[in-house]
Amino acid sequence: MKKRLLGNSDMNLSLIGFGAWAIGGEWTWGWGVQDDNDSIAAIHRALDRGINWIDTAPVYGLGRSERVVGKAIKERRDKPYVFTKCSMVWDQRSKVSNSLKRESIRAEVEASLSRLGVDVIDLYQIHWPVPEQQIEEGWETLAELKREGLVRNIGVSNFSVEQMERAQKITTITSLQPPYNLIRRDIEKGILPYCQEKGIGVICYSTMASGLLSGGMSRERLEKMDPSDWRKTKNDLFQEPALSRCLKLQDLLREIGSQYGRTAGETAIAWTLRNPAITAAIVGMRRPEQVEGVFRAGEMNLSDTDIKKIEAFFHQREG
Repeated sequence: MKKRLLGNSDMNLSLIGFGAWAIGGEWTWGWGVQDDNDSIAAIHRALDRGINWIDTAPVYGLGRSERVVGKAIKERRDKPYVFTKCSMVWDQRSKVSNSLKRESIRAEVEASLSRLGVDVIDLYQIHWPVPEQQIEEGWETLAELKREGLVRNIGVSNFSVEQMERAQKITTITSLQPPYNLIRRDIEKGILPYCQEKGIGVICYSTMASGLLSGGMSRERLEKMDPSDWRKTKNDLFQEPALSRCLKLQDLLREIGSQYGRTAGETAIAWTLRNPAITAAIVGMRRPEQVEGVFRAGEMNLSDTDIKKIEAFFHQREG
C-alpha cells in the first residue's frame, strides 16, 4: 500500500488507517452492539492488507476500544503505529466531560498505555479543544510527555487555525485530525492551506460521512439500525431531507467506482486523498469483510471527468 510521511514525524503512513471509534460498541456516542472478536478480526485483516496504523481514543466505548486494540496487536509481529487521544474523560456514572488540565492528561496517558499494552504512544492528540481556555496547558503537557518519552509525536484534532496558532507558539504540531468528506468540505478554505504552509500532516476522519457514502447504506438498513447507534438519533445527515440527497450521492459514487472495480466507499475515500494537504484517511471498520471494501481506496485515481461529475451533482443540488 502507498505511504506518505506524516508532518514532521518519521512515520510513513499507509494511505488508509484503521479507525477504531465504532469498535467501542455501546456508549453515548456509540455505534451499537459490537462483538470484540469481530473487531480483532477486522484489525488483523487490515494489517494483513497493508494498513500500518490504528487511530483510537479512550472515550470510544469508555476504554473498550483501546483495550480491544491492545488485544489485537499484542501477538502481532507486524506492529502498527498506534494513535490515541486525550481531553474527554468520564466519571463513575459514565458521564463524559472535557479537561485539558495537566493532571488529567497525565492520568489519561498512563491509562491509555496500560489499556493498549504499549510502552510509548506513536501519536498522542488533543481530541477536542475544550475547554478552550485550557488549550495552552493541555498542549504544554503533551510537549512534556514527548520530552519524557511517553509519546513519540503530538497532534491535535478538531482545531481551528487560530487554535493551532496558539499551540504552535509552544511547540510544533505534527498533525491535525479533522472531519473531511464530500459533504463536509469547510476545511478546504482555511485549515488545509494553513496545514500545508506549516508542514502539519492531516489525517482526516469521517471520509465516508459515517457510512452514508459507503455504498451499503439504505433506508432499510437505517430502519434496522441499533437504537443505540448515534447516527440514528444524533446525526442530521441521516434525517430527511439530507438523507435523500446523500443516498443519491452514494449512487453516483457507486456508478463512478464501478468503472474501476471499486466500491462507492473507496471512491469517497479516494476523493479525500486527492487533496494534496491530506496525508492519509481514517476509515472505520467493524468486521473483517468491511476491510475488503475500503483498503484499495489509496490505489484509486479519479479522473478529471469523474471529478466534474461529482461537482456537477452538487451544482445541480444547489440549483
